[in-house]
Amino acid sequence: GNKNLQYLLVPARLDSALAQMDTDRDGEFSLSEWEDAIETALRNKLAQRAKAREAQAKAAAKEIAKFTSEFLNAARQCFIMIDKDNSGTLEKPEIVKAVKEDKKVIDFLKNCGEENLQFLLHPPRLDKALDALDTDKSGEL
Repeated sequence: GNKNLQYLLVPARLDSALAQMDTDRDGEFSLSEWEDAIETALRNKLAQRAKAREAQAKAAAKEIAKFTSEFLNAARQCFIMIDKDNSGTLEKPEIVKAVKEDKKVIDFLKNCGEENLQFLLHPPRLDKALDALDTDKSGEL
């Protein structure tokens, strides 16, 4: 059943809850006393849920930040490995050659755990991705 109601199964807890509800201490519960108690319980429950959502949002933000950092580090490491001439840019032939012939690059891509980088090992997807990334059509990324 309901955890909040089960809490009241202990006689001392029930007595305490009833005493709090009977605000005018007449031994009876008026409609307004009943509604006030229900509204207080609802506010408390909503506050608990808001706190839980806030904790979940913080945990999600932390996970996203960690993922982002790890992904960017892997992408940066991949870029550096492919940029053999240290030009600071990658040309399409340079990328294609590295993912086809450079064992270090191939092993890194296979084992980096990042699907968005591993797709570079599939030529049809690689060509499509490189074309999309080369927004100014200069042949460099």
